[in-house]
Amino acid sequence: MKQIELVIQNHTGLHARPAKVLVNLAKQFKSSINIQHGNKKANAKSMVSVLTLGAAKGSNITLMADGVDEEQAITDLEAAFRAGLGDADHESPVEAKPVPVEKEAPTVVKGASETSEPGVIKGVGAAPGIAVGPIFHFQHAELDIDKAEPSIGLEEALGCAKEQLTELHQQMTEKKLGAEAAIFEAHRELLDDPELLQAVKAHAELGRNSLKSWQAAIDEQAAAIAALDDPLLAARADDLRDVGRRVLRLMLGTSENGAALPATPVVVVARELSPSDTASFSPELVLGFGIVEGGPTSHIAILARALGIPAVVGADEAILALEAKTPVILNGNDGTLTVNPAPDVLERSRLSQKRWLEYRRFAQEQASLPAISQDGIRVDVTANAGSIADAAEALHMGADGIGLLRTEFLFLERTTAPNEDEQFNVYNAIAETMKTLPVIVRTLDIGGDKPLAYIQMKPELNPFLGERGIRLCLNRPALFREQLRAILRAAPSGNLKIMFPMVSDISELRQARVLIEELCRELNVPAVQIGIMIEVPSAALMADVFAPEIDFFSIGTNDLTQYTLAMDRGNAALASKHDGLHPAVLRLIAMTIDAAHKHGKRADICGELGSDAAAVPILLGLGMDELSVSIPSVPTVKAQVRSLKIEDWRGVARDALNCSTAKEVRELVKKQLG
Repeated sequence: MKQIELVIQNHTGLHARPAKVLVNLAKQFKSSINIQHGNKKANAKSMVSVLTLGAAKGSNITLMADGVDEEQAITDLEAAFRAGLGDADHESPVEAKPVPVEKEAPTVVKGASETSEPGVIKGVGAAPGIAVGPIFHFQHAELDIDKAEPSIGLEEALGCAKEQLTELHQQMTEKKLGAEAAIFEAHRELLDDPELLQAVKAHAELGRNSLKSWQAAIDEQAAAIAALDDPLLAARADDLRDVGRRVLRLMLGTSENGAALPATPVVVVARELSPSDTASFSPELVLGFGIVEGGPTSHIAILARALGIPAVVGADEAILALEAKTPVILNGNDGTLTVNPAPDVLERSRLSQKRWLEYRRFAQEQASLPAISQDGIRVDVTANAGSIADAAEALHMGADGIGLLRTEFLFLERTTAPNEDEQFNVYNAIAETMKTLPVIVRTLDIGGDKPLAYIQMKPELNPFLGERGIRLCLNRPALFREQLRAILRAAPSGNLKIMFPMVSDISELRQARVLIEELCRELNVPAVQIGIMIEVPSAALMADVFAPEIDFFSIGTNDLTQYTLAMDRGNAALASKHDGLHPAVLRLIAMTIDAAHKHGKRADICGELGSDAAAVPILLGLGMDELSVSIPSVPTVKAQVRSLKIEDWRGVARDALNCSTAKEVRELVKKQLG
C-alpha cells in the first residue's frame, strides 16, 4: 500500500467540484483508493463518501492506494490535489438587477420593503423578479413503505431512474439550459455510487426489503452530508433525497411526484422542492416560489434563475401556515414575501409584473431587429457564451455575435488538457454556427479561482493576484501554442477574433502578438484581430499605450470593479457595495473608451454591468461601441438601446464621473428618466 499526507488547499474545501474531479480520476485506477480525514475514512471512488468527509481548506488528509497500480495512482492523485482538483468558484446567487429604467419599460414595486403593511415574511432572495398571485401549497406525495411491497425490484428501478434522468437532462438541454442540465447528469452518477449501493446491501442483509433498505441508505447518506458545516456541501443532500424519492416511486409503481398544479398561475409555497420539481415548473403557471429549506447555492436556486422564476429560499416557516389562495407579493430581489398586501400596493405590483412580462415578450419578438438608438446610432449587442449550444442559442435570441467566448469549458473538470484537434473542432463548429458574425475568443483564463488538475501551480497566498490569465499562458508556451493554433485554424470558417485576459503590462501583449504572428506564418493563415480585456486598473490607466497595438478593448467590469474597489466580488457581505457604477470604475471605463476612439479602435464591455439597466445609458453616453451580455438578456438590452436617445446621455454620463458614490450615479440616472 502506498500513502501520502496532504493538506487541502481549495478555498472552499473538498466540495462538489473538486470531489467530482477526484472521483473521476480515482475510478481510472484498479487499486482501492481511500482518504483518511481525522476519524473519517472515505472511498475516493464514491462522491457521496468523499463529500461526507467535510474536509475544509487547511485540513490534513491521508491519501492511500492499495493495488496493482497503487504507485501511479498516488503520483497522479497527489499532482491533482496540489493543482487544486480543477476547482472553480461555486454558483453564486445572482445579484438582482433593476428592471430596465427606460420610459417604456416597467417599474418594479418593491412591495414589502416599501410598505408599512404587516405580514412580511423574510427569507433569502435566490432568483430575481417579483411574483404576484395566490399561494399554492406544494407537497410531495406520501410514500408509505412500511406496509407496501415493491412492484419492481431495486435493480430495475435504478435502470428506469437512469433512463428518466437521461431524458430530463435532454429536455433541459433542449430548453437551452445546458449548464443546469448537468445537475441531472450528477443525479444519474449518484445511482452508481458504490458506497450508496453498499449501504443498501448492508441494510438488506439485516432482513429489510428493498424499499426499506433503499430508504435507510438514502436517509443515512443525506443526513451525513446535511450535517456538514459547509452550506455548499450540505445543499447536495437535497439532490440525494431527490434521487431517493425517484427510485422509491418507481419501486412502488407510482409516477406522482407531488400535488398537481392548478390550471391558473400561482405562487408555490413549500417546505422543500427538489431539482426535479423545479425543472418541471412552467413560468406560465408558477409565478414564483418560496421555500423553507434550501439556500441560494442550491440546485433549486440555480434552476429558478435559469428558468426566470422569482424565488425566495430559507423562508420563515410562517409561510407554511398561510391559507391556500392567500394573495402575496413574492420579491426575489430582497427575499421577502408580503402577505395580504394593501390593495394599492397589490395593484401596483400586479401592474408592474404585467408590464414587465409584456415587455420581455415584446423584446423577444423584436430580438432580430438591430439595436439602433432613437438618434440613429447602432450599438452591437452580443452574447457571452461558453459552448457550441450557447452559440446556437445566442443566434436564436438575436445576438449580433459573441462578444466573449469563454474557452475554460474545454479545460475544466478533466484530468488532461484538450489537444489541438479537440479544441479546433469546437472553435470551428462555433465559427460555422455564427457564420459572418464576430466571435471574440478569450484565451484560457484559469488560475486564481479556476485551477486545473493537470497544471502544476505553486500555492499562492492570494491567487487572484497571482499566476492567472495571460500570465499563466505565457509561462506555459506549449499549452498556449496549442490553443492559439486551434483558434487560428478555425478562424477562416467564420469571423474569429482573439482576446487576451488579465493583461496588466504592455510586454505581455507584445509577447502574445509575436507568438500569434509566428503561428500565422507556420499555419499559412491570415492574421486575425487581437484585443485585450481591461480587467485591472493598470490596463485602464495605460489604455492610451495599449490602443495603438490592439484592434479592440473589451472591458471586464466584474474583475475591474473587484480590483478597483478592493472588494472580493464573491463576498456576500460586500455585495451591496460591489457596484460597477462606482465613479472610480466609471472613470477607468471612460479612460479606456476615450483611448480606443482616439486611435480609431473599438471599446466593448463584457461584464455584468452591460446588462444592468441603470448602467446601459451611462455606458452608451460614454461612447461604448458594444455590449456583450448574458444570452437571456440580449433581447431586453437591445430593446432598451432602441428606446434611448444617446446624445441626451452624453452629458449625464460625464456628470456621473463627478459623482461621489454609485448610489449617486443611480439617482442621477433615475432623475434623468423622470
